[in-house]
Amino acid sequence: MTATILLIRHASHAEAGTVLSGRRPGLALSDGGVREAERLALRLAPIPLAALHASPLERTRQTAGAVAAYHPGLAVETHDALLEVDFGAWSGMTFADLAPDPGWQRWNSARAVAETPGGETMAAAQDRAWSHCVRAALGAPGSVLAMVSHCDVIRAVLARVLGLSLDGLLAFEIAPASLSRIEVGEWGARVLALNDTAHLEAA
Repeated sequence: MTATILLIRHASHAEAGTVLSGRRPGLALSDGGVREAERLALRLAPIPLAALHASPLERTRQTAGAVAAYHPGLAVETHDALLEVDFGAWSGMTFADLAPDPGWQRWNSARAVAETPGGETMAAAQDRAWSHCVRAALGAPGSVLAMVSHCDVIRAVLARVLGLSLDGLLAFEIAPASLSRIEVGEWGARVLALNDTAHLEAA
């Protein structure tokens, strides 16, 4: 049997698109992000979720909390494996300031081998997130599991399933409050949906 995993990117926050927020604490959803999370929650309300996992950061926990509100008795479980990439010294820098940095340029062109300054590699982030997905899926065959994480982490999991190099990680979008869906079983895994934002576009 297979398990279905809903990979959810957290909703928007004030720094989105301008700052490499990384793992800095205390970054809550913006007013717009709260509305996105509510629309996502309404979309998922009819789905019988067996578990709801989230990165420990505030923006992911808030997004997961909105989903949990429509599933009485379902608790949000936090897992370090779903954390944002550890960007090391880059955390908190604006993208404008990062742009001329050769290390940042290499990071965005050669993710499979590039390193962050004092943080983790993309491969390490992919391994921890993918291992978590596999363990959770094999432990809950026939179930639907929701996991709220971060853009590049979700991209990395999808790339793993699709057999894509991490160097091509920026070739597809994972929007705030978007929904991607994979099936995982002992036979392997496949992608069923990628960057679904119908719940946001209809609002």
